[in-house]
Amino acid sequence: MDSPRPPPVALTIAGSDSGGGAGIQADLKTFHQWGVYGTSALTAVTAQNTLGVQEIHPVPPPIIAAQIRSVSEDLAPRAVKSGMLATAEIVSTVAAAIRRHRLDAYVLDPVMVATSGDTLLERDAVAAVRGELLPLAAIVTPNWPEASLLARVRMAEANLRGMARAARVLVEAGADIH
Repeated sequence: MDSPRPPPVALTIAGSDSGGGAGIQADLKTFHQWGVYGTSALTAVTAQNTLGVQEIHPVPPPIIAAQIRSVSEDLAPRAVKSGMLATAEIVSTVAAAIRRHRLDAYVLDPVMVATSGDTLLERDAVAAVRGELLPLAAIVTPNWPEASLLARVRMAEANLRGMARAARVLVEAGADIH
């Protein structure tokens, strides 16, 4: 009799959402629903709910690197997704860890603004996401405001032509098309 195969392992690198509707909590729920064993590296602790984000406390980058190392060296995730990264220093730490541990099946969700409109990524970190994470990503999942910031396309161009231009810029910056 064959023993059951272990489920695939995925790593989410993101902030918490104390309301449970986004962040690591939502990622782990999604992984579970798809039969994936979810692991995590916490980048920021937030106090948030359906009314908005009240507090953001970034995790020190060496702790983030240690979490990614611990998961990568033991559980060998087959896929990695990043969400809220909060600061340019955290973006650089995550990019270095992805390269170091050869985490090639990488999904970049460039979380910059909460649904409530609260800022989740420092302004100077946008360039770091563009220059350091975008070239590593197999898949990029920006919403229109995030795509416009990453591609430097004006929000007023939220039409098919503007979106196509933003997509071209993101691909030229390094994102793969699958």
